[in-house]
Amino acid sequence: QVQLVESGGGLVQPGGSLRLSCAASGDILRFSAMGWYRQAPGAQREWVTAITHTGSTNYADSVKGRFTISGDNAKNTAYLQMNSLKPEDTAVYYCNAAIGSKHYWGKGTLVTVSS
Repeated sequence: QVQLVESGGGLVQPGGSLRLSCAASGDILRFSAMGWYRQAPGAQREWVTAITHTGSTNYADSVKGRFTISGDNAKNTAYLQMNSLKPEDTAVYYCNAAIGSKHYWGKGTLVTVSS
């Protein structure tokens, strides 16, 4: 059983920063990767970024250079540092963990970028 709990969302002005956290519990030693997805109102869920168990990272072009994913193995937590936020970053952000081909999801945290 895997549980993922996101936190850190909120309202921020354009150009501001937020840091999201994803606390993982359960069979975490089997994680092959963790990542973040987001879903804007009326849109499909889209991939944002991922980090593998070896520390390799990848980013969607829309967030490259602004967002940074990291992990703290001691705390079983993944982070998403979001800088230079834009109104189009407004979405519910979901934490994702993969064990082989099986994916687990958190319930999401809302990020609103607005003046």
